[in-house]
Amino acid sequence: MESTTPPSTHDGRTQGMVSRRGVLAATGAAALAIGIPGVAAADHLRGGSRPVTRPLPDSGGIIPVIGLGTFMTFDRRPETDRSFIPVVLREFFDGGGRVIDTSALYGAAETNTGQYLRELGLTNRVFLADKSWNCGEYAFDDSHAVRQFTRSQERLHRRRLDLVGVHSMTNVGMILPVLNRLKAQGAIRYVGLTSHEPYQYAGMRPLIETGAIDVIQVRYSMFQRSVEDGLLSIAADNGVAVMVNMALEKGRLHHAVTGHSVPRFAQDEGCESWAQYFLSYVAAHPAVTCVLPASTNPAHVRENLLTMHRPLPDQRQRRRMLDHLQEIPEFARVATTPWYPGKTFANGLVRLPQPHPTG
Repeated sequence: MESTTPPSTHDGRTQGMVSRRGVLAATGAAALAIGIPGVAAADHLRGGSRPVTRPLPDSGGIIPVIGLGTFMTFDRRPETDRSFIPVVLREFFDGGGRVIDTSALYGAAETNTGQYLRELGLTNRVFLADKSWNCGEYAFDDSHAVRQFTRSQERLHRRRLDLVGVHSMTNVGMILPVLNRLKAQGAIRYVGLTSHEPYQYAGMRPLIETGAIDVIQVRYSMFQRSVEDGLLSIAADNGVAVMVNMALEKGRLHHAVTGHSVPRFAQDEGCESWAQYFLSYVAAHPAVTCVLPASTNPAHVRENLLTMHRPLPDQRQRRRMLDHLQEIPEFARVATTPWYPGKTFANGLVRLPQPHPTG
């Protein structure tokens, strides 16, 4: 059931969250010394400000809290116009972004991501998160999972991928052992689980608690807050990183606030746009490692990245942000709004999915 308010400050779990935020703030500057190459070099683009970063598992360094997704946006067939992709990637990297998330299931997105990163000379300068998807006739054939991973290596031009997750928790029992074997061989740095369906999160918990995975990717937004009810704290308590999908609800949050301005109280705190409003609420949760908004527009990428170059809201501010949004009538109808309202993706390989009846 979806949470209706942020966790209470009297709750013991929240006190732990605040403590962890303090640790992150105290260690952030030192962590930059072992961070992803190029983060410090991008500081001058934001007036000398350092981006908000979060630690990777097992002292694996740090990554910026805002990344880049590629679902639907980078899925473009070779014969169509793909010129925006390298522009988006360049803007993302120059703005301090380092984490890029893709999947073999995203049509041409994986291939396009790899091709243009290579052309830009960025292949080995970003944190690449990928996914494994095997089902149907391949449900019990782990050799197919290995072949798919090999193909992903080829498409992304990387011998070692930073993260590979089991896409949508599909066939976890067969795929996860394969990914862990590849990790033991040095071909994968971290293994994980991904899903945008809250009903699947109960299945993540035992794998988090037994140390079978390093990272989870979950849906978390100002509209869909069910992970606040426990999963985020469980991940933090077990040293599991949290990547976030659908923080903008596939364009539906922007659609809900059409005709409304960012409230003055948020502007006074440095929030310049609705994108930053939505992203900063999610990124401010101390259990969140990286938020992965997708875009085809370089200006929107720049706007998203500004989220990590200003102070993130505290618990009181987050509560006020949510209360304000809940006063806007369209916010309650996000679940019934089609994904990417007003947009079409006719030049890709994947048919645009429709939202689940429950959002």
